[in-house]
Amino acid sequence: MQEIDDELLKLPAKELVGIIRRQEETIRRQQEIIERLEKRVAALEEELRESKRAKAPFSKGLRNRSAKRPGRRAGEGLFVRRSEPQAAPGDAMEEIAVKLEAGQRRCPRCDTPLVRGQEVATVEDTPERTPRVIKRFIVETGRCPQCGFQMRGRHPELSPGQSGGNAHQVGPQVRALALGLHYHDGLPLRRVPAVIARMTGIRLTQSALTQSAGKLCEEGALLDGHYKALRKRIAGSAVVNTDDTGWRVSATLAFLMGFFTGDTAYYQVRLRHRHQEVLEVLGENFGGMMGTDRGPSYEAEALSGIAMQKCLSHLLKNLSEVEARKSGRAKTFTSALKVTLREGLKLWQDYRRGEMTLRAYRRRGRKIERCLGEQLRDRALSDADNQRMLDGIGYQHDRGRLTLFLERPEIEPTNNRAERGLRPAVIARKVSHCSKNQRGAKTYSVMKTIFTTLALRTNNIVKAFTEILRGKTLEAACER
Repeated sequence: MQEIDDELLKLPAKELVGIIRRQEETIRRQQEIIERLEKRVAALEEELRESKRAKAPFSKGLRNRSAKRPGRRAGEGLFVRRSEPQAAPGDAMEEIAVKLEAGQRRCPRCDTPLVRGQEVATVEDTPERTPRVIKRFIVETGRCPQCGFQMRGRHPELSPGQSGGNAHQVGPQVRALALGLHYHDGLPLRRVPAVIARMTGIRLTQSALTQSAGKLCEEGALLDGHYKALRKRIAGSAVVNTDDTGWRVSATLAFLMGFFTGDTAYYQVRLRHRHQEVLEVLGENFGGMMGTDRGPSYEAEALSGIAMQKCLSHLLKNLSEVEARKSGRAKTFTSALKVTLREGLKLWQDYRRGEMTLRAYRRRGRKIERCLGEQLRDRALSDADNQRMLDGIGYQHDRGRLTLFLERPEIEPTNNRAERGLRPAVIARKVSHCSKNQRGAKTYSVMKTIFTTLALRTNNIVKAFTEILRGKTLEAACER
């Protein structure tokens, strides 16, 4: 190296300056390449982080508003009314006469005698362990020849407006079975009619199921009342676990939020997930405890008065990710903290199995809490990642959100209840395009809430949902 330097010094000054300038240009180009590569690496790391986040697939942005709406175009295809079902061998056929009431013989408007007639409406259903039953109603009608006023005989099993194109419908048992296959079991809606046909011999259409679900869940309808009642029950619960996942409404990014207790589930779809949406369900005066992850929505000042338990499983995962990138003494902080957190988890599990008294549980819990306090004391660490974990986890510990379960064992140290509650919705999101509009989002939220709550309370959700469609309360429908 010294010999090369000596040779360069022997060169003429002009030539030496040229060499230096060429070297500087080479260094400048290499520096530009390094900067571009650093930006590319940062972009790839951000893409990797984004890929790990829960999100709704299949969409690259807002829907093309100029595109035609889905469905049959005017003049395309053949529209046929649902025909009257025919009894097959083994089916039971009932014929019921529905008469006008005694005071319905004259027009209430002009007192003209009504021209009496009749029409046919049917309800086909499959009660449990019996063949298909077709109930054929001969409905007496009356029409005023003077003003055109019409009236029909009424029957509890006939829905309002069940005439004309809506005259032939299916009963609550089949509706409960079909809607449960989609909203609870996750079967794509377009597959449900084929399954129902094979199981019962009853023909359905995808559009009929969609319209039926939408009418049941719209504002003021039958299921909407149960939906609102369950939200009030969540707000009055002692312990609530909550989580959210990505969703889309009309190709726009949204969030599906879930709130869960031991016997109740509540879902809602919102375009944003902030503390305002959390308080929309829990209420301003929520007095219970809440189990969550470390999402920023739960760190708002408006939620500071709520007793909260952060999920230890999430913390252990974060610590393991940091520890995997370290070596030597840099692993000491994360490994020791993981041991203490796992001791707390095991202690809670032992108590839930009845292996110790509450007094002994709390005494051992205070020892674990003191150990955590020592490990999470405020100090400066040499490793930046360890310092970040200390600051973040220590902040939660200082607010009493890391060891609440050691004093109040009725709340779980993990958020597994909410994770399990959202898992079926996550699968549905991955195999669908989520919701086409706000009405569909509301329908999914209501249906998912009702069916998941029924699954928590009874073993036969189809029978319970059938009773709800017949007018029973949710509590009465779940009675065994």
